[in-house]
Amino acid sequence: MKRRSFVKASLLVPTIPAAAFAGTTSAQKTAREYYELRVYTLKDATQQQMVADYYQHAAIPAYNKTGSKNIGVFTELKPEGQTKLFVVIPYKSIEDFSSAKSKLMNDKTYIDAASAYLHAPATAPAYERIESSLLYAFPRMPEMATTTPDKPRIFELRRYESPTEAAGMKKIEMFNEGGEMDIFKKTGLDAVFYGQSLIGGNQPNLTYMLQFDDMADHDKSWGTFGSSPEWNKLKSIPDYADAKLISKITAIFLTPTSFSQI
Repeated sequence: MKRRSFVKASLLVPTIPAAAFAGTTSAQKTAREYYELRVYTLKDATQQQMVADYYQHAAIPAYNKTGSKNIGVFTELKPEGQTKLFVVIPYKSIEDFSSAKSKLMNDKTYIDAASAYLHAPATAPAYERIESSLLYAFPRMPEMATTTPDKPRIFELRRYESPTEAAGMKKIEMFNEGGEMDIFKKTGLDAVFYGQSLIGGNQPNLTYMLQFDDMADHDKSWGTFGSSPEWNKLKSIPDYADAKLISKITAIFLTPTSFSQI
C-alpha cells in the first residue's frame, strides 16, 4: 500500500485512548449477565401459594435446565397487607433471555408441573399482575455473587431513579469507575448483583441487591459506609453529587423462600 493511501485509510479508524485499557480487570472481560426482575402482585394467600408452588416445582427446575442458575424468590420482610413475590432470574446472554420462554414451553416436564399456574381460570387467576424489568450487570460485577441459601439472611433491593438518562449513566460510572462498589465491599455491604435497567418502569434507573445477616448487620454496615472517608471524598466530587444524579431511592427488604437459590 502506498503511504498516501495508508494515511488516508488510517484516518477512518477511530482512535482508542490507552486510558480505556488501563483499568481493565479480569471481571470486565467476563461476559455480563442479564437479570429479569419479576414482581408478582397477589390478592391473597391462595395466589401466593400457587405462584410459590409454580417456581418451586416447575419454573426453577426448568430454568436450571436451560442454564439459568441461582434463581431467587422472595417475600417482603414486613409487607403492608398481602405480600408481593419478588423473583430474580439470571441469564448468561440476551439470547438466553429471549429464548427462555420458548424453551420452557417445549419442556413437557415443565408444562405438566406448571399446569395449575399456566391454566388457572380467569375467575381464579394465579396472580393479579406481573411487573417485569430487564437489568444488565455492571461491568465491574458482571456475574451474580455466590450466596449461602442455608444461612439465615435478609436482602435489601434498592432502586435509584435518575432525573435524566445522562445522570443515570453518570451514577453507573460512579459505581464502577468511580469506585463506589469497591467502597461498598470494604465497608461490609455485600452485593448479590448490580444492574442497569434496560426495560421496565420508572426509567431511567439502576437496581442492586445486598444481603445481610439481619437488620442489626444492615444498620452497622450502612453506618460504616456512611462514615467511610473514601465515600465522603467520592460523594464530594461535584459531578457525583446525589442532587444531580438521583431523584428517588426505593429500598425494599426481602426474605428468601425456603426454595430460593439465592
